[in-house]
Amino acid sequence: MFGVPFQYTLSHILRARLEYLRTTFQIKEADFLNFDALRQAAQCVGRVIRSKTDYGLMVLADSRYNRHDKRSKMPPWILQFLTESHLNLSTDMAISLTKIFLKEMAQPVNDAELRTILYDAKEIMDLDSKNAISVNGIAKPNIQ
Repeated sequence: MFGVPFQYTLSHILRARLEYLRTTFQIKEADFLNFDALRQAAQCVGRVIRSKTDYGLMVLADSRYNRHDKRSKMPPWILQFLTESHLNLSTDMAISLTKIFLKEMAQPVNDAELRTILYDAKEIMDLDSKNAISVNGIAKPNIQ
C-alpha cells in the first residue's frame, strides 16, 4: 500500500461529520482522520488474507507507518507482524524477505497438521453445543 488512505478533507459531508464530532464529543479533526485512515489501511491488509489457509504479503510502503503514533493504532492481528526487524527496510531487503516468505509458504501442506488448526462442520456444531446454555428453553451462547 502506497501512502496512508486519508479521506478527501474538502468534502462537505466529511466537514459536517468532523464538526459534529468536534462539538459533540470533542474529537479533534486530526485524531479522527488518522483513526479513519488507519482503519481503512487495516481493512486493506485484511483483504489479503480471507481464511486460515490463505497467505499473502502486504507492504506498507510509507514511512509514516514506522511512526509509533500510527503503528499503535493498528489492530493487534497486524501489530504482531510489524516487528522492529521488518520496519524501515530498503527495497532490496524487502524483496529478499519476500522471496524467503513466499518460498516457505509455497511448501506442501501436511493435511494432518492442517486438521489440528481447522475445524470441520461437525466439530463446529459440537463446540457450539458445548458452549451453549439454555435460557427459558432457548439456547444462548455461553459468553465468558
